[in-house]
This record gives sequence, C-alpha cells and structure tokens, in this order.
Amino acid sequence: MAKLFSKKKFFLGVIILLLLGFLFPENFKMPVDGANMGDYNQKSFWFYPWGKSTTHKGIDVFAKTGTRLNSSTNGMVLYAGEIQVGGKVVVVLGPKWRLHYYAHLDEIDTHALSIVGSSTQIGRVGSSGNAAGKPPHLHYSIMTPLPHFWKMDDDHQGWRKMFYVDPTPLLNNCFE
Repeated sequence: MAKLFSKKKFFLGVIILLLLGFLFPENFKMPVDGANMGDYNQKSFWFYPWGKSTTHKGIDVFAKTGTRLNSSTNGMVLYAGEIQVGGKVVVVLGPKWRLHYYAHLDEIDTHALSIVGSSTQIGRVGSSGNAAGKPPHLHYSIMTPLPHFWKMDDDHQGWRKMFYVDPTPLLNNCFE
C-alpha cells in the first residue's frame, strides 16, 4: 500500500511540474545585444542543405565577436560548456519546457544550474566549433521534448521538425 501511495505522489508531482512549466511567462527577448531584423535571415530555419548537419535547425544572428549574449527567456541553465560542432554552448530550460540552445560563443558567462531571467548575460557572440573561420554569430535553436505532430511535413528530415520551434516569429516580435 505504501508503494502505491508513493507512486501516486510521484505522478502527481510530475503532473504539477509539467503544468508549472506551461504557466511561467516566456518574456521572450532578442538574445543578441543590439541586434535587429537585418542581422538574421528570415528563411534560414529548417533550410536544406546546410553543411554537416544537413538541415539548419535554428537561426544565425550575426554580430561582432564579443557582443553581449543574454538569455532570451527565464529559465535554468542545464549545460554550459564545449561540444565539437556547436563549440562553446549554453542550453537553458525555459517555460513550456523548451530548450534554448545558444552555440558558437566566444565566452560563456554562466554555469550549469544557474537561474537566468530574460536579459541575464550568459555569454558573448563568437565563432567557436564548426563556425571557426566564419563570421561571428549566435546559432540559436529552440527544441521541445513535447513533439508538435502538426509540424511534421515532407521536408527533408520533416519528422524531426516536430521537436523544434521556429525562433523567427519570436525574434521578429521583439521589434514590434
């Protein structure tokens, strides 16, 4: 009986956590300090073909090396470190259980398990990882563990598209 009771508590806790993730306001802001709509290509999300990753699953916001990079939303830093393709990266878990992925940084100014608000500095724009030798920029992606089945289409790797959110409308709304 005690095991059944603890399972019920566990599942209730999971449901409450899921609901809380949807209740927190996103407060979305442009992550690259001083950037405008001319600093990114409106049509580069899910562009094919795109180098080694085949399909471009985010938006590149171009800026000078060292430009301040802020969290685009409230959340918790899950990872701050270096990986081969993305170079210096930060991953923030934000509202709606979305993972905000910031790649090719020059510097990382945060650490794992930090709580960040929209506008908290998390790093600086650069060209690390497979962006070495290319103009400095932020590669910004938003992933969701809760698939959006209605976004699945016949595009290249379309089934994967249901796990990504197009950041273009969110970025564009920053200027309205």
